[in-house]
Amino acid sequence: MILGARGESLPGRSAGSGKIAIIEGMAAQAEGAGRIRRLDPHTVNQIAAGEVVERPASALKELVENALDAGATVIEVRLESAGRGLIEVSDNGCGMLPEEIPASLERHATSKIARASDILAVDTFGFRGEALPSIASVARLRISSGQSEGLRMALECVEGRAGDLAAESGPKGTTVRVEELFRGTPARLKFLKSDASELAACIEACGRAALARPEVRFVVRHEGSEMLRTSGSGDLRTAVSEVWGRDAARALIPVDLFAGEARISGLVSPPNFTKPRRSHQWMSVNGRPVRARLLSTALDAAVRTLTPERRHVLAVLDCRVGAGRVDVNVSPSKTEVKFRDERAVFEGLRRAVRDALLGSGMAPTAEGLAEADKAMRAAMPGMFGLAPGAVGVNEPALFAPGMAASSAAVAAAMAASSAAAAPEAPAFAAIPDLLDGLQVLGQADATFIIAENRDAILIIDQHVAHERVLYEWLRDGRGSAAIEVQPLLHPEILELDRTSAELLRPRLGELAAIGFQLEAFGGDSFLVRTVPALSRRRPPLQILRDMVDDIAGGAPAGCLTPARDEVYIMASCKMAVKAGDPLSRPEMERLIVDLAATENPYFCPHGRPITIRLPKGDIRRRFGR
Repeated sequence: MILGARGESLPGRSAGSGKIAIIEGMAAQAEGAGRIRRLDPHTVNQIAAGEVVERPASALKELVENALDAGATVIEVRLESAGRGLIEVSDNGCGMLPEEIPASLERHATSKIARASDILAVDTFGFRGEALPSIASVARLRISSGQSEGLRMALECVEGRAGDLAAESGPKGTTVRVEELFRGTPARLKFLKSDASELAACIEACGRAALARPEVRFVVRHEGSEMLRTSGSGDLRTAVSEVWGRDAARALIPVDLFAGEARISGLVSPPNFTKPRRSHQWMSVNGRPVRARLLSTALDAAVRTLTPERRHVLAVLDCRVGAGRVDVNVSPSKTEVKFRDERAVFEGLRRAVRDALLGSGMAPTAEGLAEADKAMRAAMPGMFGLAPGAVGVNEPALFAPGMAASSAAVAAAMAASSAAAAPEAPAFAAIPDLLDGLQVLGQADATFIIAENRDAILIIDQHVAHERVLYEWLRDGRGSAAIEVQPLLHPEILELDRTSAELLRPRLGELAAIGFQLEAFGGDSFLVRTVPALSRRRPPLQILRDMVDDIAGGAPAGCLTPARDEVYIMASCKMAVKAGDPLSRPEMERLIVDLAATENPYFCPHGRPITIRLPKGDIRRRFGR
């Protein structure tokens, strides 16, 4: 084995490394391969291509970003064979001078920076000067560019070997045509996925760019069929409608908050409009689409007590920070970033999203309730109708067996009537004061409080309403006070991978503050001696592993508040009145008054709906009044 195959670093010496180096050197010499040599430019570019051009979508992303850096307002993409056969990107940007076209195919030739210090404040998509030479080394590439209408210069390059410049006619801008991707490295083709998967990745790459830059018009065609078209209107909601569809665009709530270190803006979906995966959580930093674990973890922290478990909100969010406070030179693909103050960015995004959701009113329509109920039942089947003893010995079920069925029946009936009367109603709408003209009418099925106010008939689930009240009382009343803990009779062992263990060690004190007392138990294992009291709804180690995932995913120090919330959620659920408990009228009135004082009177901490509104105007219209 030969170490340092890339020739990019000089290995340091440590104890014992000398003998190993001698042995390896002798073995290499015996094979005739131990001499250091310079790699030819073509080989260097092919090595770089392995980082920059993993698949057609990554090549397309680089070409689109070059077009955006050129100031393009219109970008047209043509694909064949899911990008394997052809990727063509045409733009109306500034174009290149004739002498710049061959220079663009040289490694580390770029117009974006002039010196190393420029990387500390780069505000363009590209700056490394690796994309075009890397693509050219594994494909047939043709560049045609001009800075004025009518005259262009074109250059062809086959597997890194460039031809001569030739004049041709064409509009101002640049067209880059990539054919037979990986023609010189057929082994790479074997690692590509199906045409459907590769095409989807290409469309997503363009969609991410379109949402990051809604002022740019995108047109993407695959073998003559139009796959994506945006108007370039500059309106983010319009761009979302064109990329994700009208239903998604209508449901999203605007986010805009300046939090000192960062300004967070964009759109996020309400708790009843979710997906089973994170595929529709698109983040950008200073307009650059990225995949940042820190931002994803902050988004999870913002919505954890508002959405059903194992469901994910849709989000298009842009984080604006000073160019000198973010490092974009983390990977050749430039999809990863590092922040100077991670905690400030984390808390800024968490606050921005949570404030936007809570400030939107979050009153679900009947259609929204039906979708939320369906999503909750699909994601958490064990939450409904738990058999006695399923949570703990002789403990009551979390919800009474008839509660879910009643809720589903009410939701289904209301959804059917509302769909006919108001098919275009948004999923969420701002509402007036819950207590304005409040009058309690009674209790239905010993589970639902029926009331009215000045604008609507209200149906309130008493269990989840009380759960919300108790959760916020515990959270706000206890503040940072110590959480009651339960010592384990037989301490349990938590085994982790090496990376997670190393990240966890300096934060054991933070975990102890929320009830998990751990101590090192050799290697990458920890002994769990205590867990938070009332943590029996979920196995303590499962909760702990979720928190470890948060830490490994980039949650900065001091940002494990969701774990404390988890404990309060468990306690409030066990303390709340149950479905089937009869309530007196004063008790129902008091519960509604307390509910109206909460930050979110429409969803419990598990994400279940609390209150259904039937606007009186809609009821009158249905009866022809």
